[in-house]
Amino acid sequence: MPFLGNIGWPEMVVFGVIALLLFGKRLPEVMRSMGQGVTEFKKGLKGIDTDVNDSVRRAGEQPSRPATTSTASVPPPPSMEPVGSKYEG
Repeated sequence: MPFLGNIGWPEMVVFGVIALLLFGKRLPEVMRSMGQGVTEFKKGLKGIDTDVNDSVRRAGEQPSRPATTSTASVPPPPSMEPVGSKYEG
């Protein structure tokens, strides 16, 4: 988020005053809950990252299939012609 890089002390003070007005004495509890939420989110992202890395590693370890040397021709698929016509009278 590009706008977060431009937050200075005046903006932080305004944010703090607004938070105090909205949450009052519950502010420590709200901030603790937000911290726990961020922590759980980061754990979830780390778990996904680990799963993806494990999958990529396992995919790289699988032996490749040997090339088939069969020269037998494969018959063409059956045509998909309709059995009856809806215009038949």
